[in-house]
Amino acid sequence: MNPPVHAWAVWRVYNMDRVRNGKADRDFLERCFHKLLMNFAWWVNKVDPAGNNVFEGGFLGLDNITVLDRSEKLPDGATLQQSDGTGWMGMFCLNMMRIALELARENKTYESTATKFFEHYVYIGSAMKHMGEDGIEMWDAQDGFFYDVLTHRDGSHDKFRVRSLVGLIPMFAIERLEEKWLEPFPEFRANMNWFLKNRADLVERCVTTLDTDEGKVHVLAVMNPEQIHKLLRVIWNPGEFRSPYGLRSLSKHHERHPYALGHRSIGYEPGESIAKLKGGNSNWRGPIWFPTTFMMIETLRKLRKAYGGKFTIPGHSEDETPINLDELAGGFAERLIRIFARDAEGRRAVFGKNEKFQNDPHWRDNVLFYEYFHGDTGEGLGASHQTGWTALIASVIDEWRK
Repeated sequence: MNPPVHAWAVWRVYNMDRVRNGKADRDFLERCFHKLLMNFAWWVNKVDPAGNNVFEGGFLGLDNITVLDRSEKLPDGATLQQSDGTGWMGMFCLNMMRIALELARENKTYESTATKFFEHYVYIGSAMKHMGEDGIEMWDAQDGFFYDVLTHRDGSHDKFRVRSLVGLIPMFAIERLEEKWLEPFPEFRANMNWFLKNRADLVERCVTTLDTDEGKVHVLAVMNPEQIHKLLRVIWNPGEFRSPYGLRSLSKHHERHPYALGHRSIGYEPGESIAKLKGGNSNWRGPIWFPTTFMMIETLRKLRKAYGGKFTIPGHSEDETPINLDELAGGFAERLIRIFARDAEGRRAVFGKNEKFQNDPHWRDNVLFYEYFHGDTGEGLGASHQTGWTALIASVIDEWRK
């Protein structure tokens, strides 16, 4: 399936079960890990044919979020180096590293496997900042954003300056390694320290080492603190990604500034798309989707654990005070809850202008799990039974309203 979130899901289920039952199910984790190894190899062999650690994984579950149809082959042998595909694979590496270290608590042979995934993450994270001999970067320092790069057969490159989830997903690749926590893993620790020392040219682009009151911490993130600060300002800007109801899939910036490529263009459309692509609507050009907003909340919480409560970004108006990472994560969580909760007038945003659902006592409390949601109003759109991801609201309520 697209995108590769299997390892993240396994790790989350393993820890939920451990907390609930008071005992870790290592057999489950090990069985899944072996299957994930095969899945990882499939991804690497399929979507990184050039071996440059930058990926072109097709539509990755985002349908036509970009100006091009990712399901079709590009003309003239061109390839689309995808910042979201590369970000997903960086996250995959870190998830696998974390699982391998957990298994290494009882079986030390897994330490070398954890090393392999740490190093693979570094290669991927570095490639996003310096791709190939020409040193093409997906990160744009001026805009403070990641963009896809179109590589032509003659070696020339074009950046697609479209501000969408494509440029945010690299944030999902984040983990922290505390020196004290690594003491039970001498082989992994020695290999990591060797890599940090001898491949500083790669490490400096995707590993930040902090000296904290509790000791040294290595933050594994594709971005350094300055770049994270820039990207978070874009994310929290209500004129860009911050909707009253979650994280927009395309920046509201493109409402007045559509991006054009030849006869194709992409603009902000918060509801059902006008453009007919792949035989139907493209619904990733503004609407809110639960999986990606949920992953952003998870990322912000990890950033908080890594950088602490003093990491803040300024508000976007005079009456907005600086906001820290906890408040950012909680802000997006509350926005997702706001889709379903009644407002001051007793109306639920999810039901939009459907008065039957808003007012009828037989329907008003039967909340539906819509596929995606209007980027400005929170109205439920698409299929009304997508419990596969929209039911994440239960987890959000459980974790943020206790």
